[in-house]
Amino acid sequence: MRVVIAEDDALLREGLAALLRGEGIHVVAVTDTADDLGDLVSAHDADLSVVDVRMPPTWTDEGLRSAIEIRRSRPDHPVLVLSAHVEPASAGELLADGAGSVGYLLKERVAAVEDFIRAVHRVASGHTVLDPEVARILMQRRRSPLAALTDRERDVLELLAQGDRNSEIAAKLFVSEAAISKHIRNLFDKLGLHIDDAGHRRVLAVLTYLREK
Repeated sequence: MRVVIAEDDALLREGLAALLRGEGIHVVAVTDTADDLGDLVSAHDADLSVVDVRMPPTWTDEGLRSAIEIRRSRPDHPVLVLSAHVEPASAGELLADGAGSVGYLLKERVAAVEDFIRAVHRVASGHTVLDPEVARILMQRRRSPLAALTDRERDVLELLAQGDRNSEIAAKLFVSEAAISKHIRNLFDKLGLHIDDAGHRRVLAVLTYLREK
């Protein structure tokens, strides 16, 4: 099995590589950024990608976005996503195509070596593997227009509801205004608010937030 690892934490990245190699799994490439993940998968004809959800430059969902892009171009490519926290929106988006060969585990599960290696093999074999905590929260999470938003997008929407401008939101979240603009565009799309909607999209987004809060 040929595996590519995308993880910005050097210790965890090298630890994952050593763990997989110790099990006879061929780690063909490692990277600390999500930008080149797709190229590495193609160049090495990888059988599986192990991907951190939050990666540079914004540490929000770059890894997830890269994983989803890879799945769009290679629907049968197995992806095992690792996250430090339960992020139901990102888990739901990854699982949305229903094609299998995906996994979503909390990073703390890596310490349970046998379970982690079993998950690697199951995802590579076409199965879906969910961390028990992720599965529990997905089951409990009520259906809502806000359910599709990432945690960062919800943070941005909450600050929009407080009347903050993009520059103020950027300062509070310690990211660039460009990143905030991107998050706002994404949450507009996910809430189904289009440019030709009657009314101001920021106002409509805030009204949706207040109704569902």
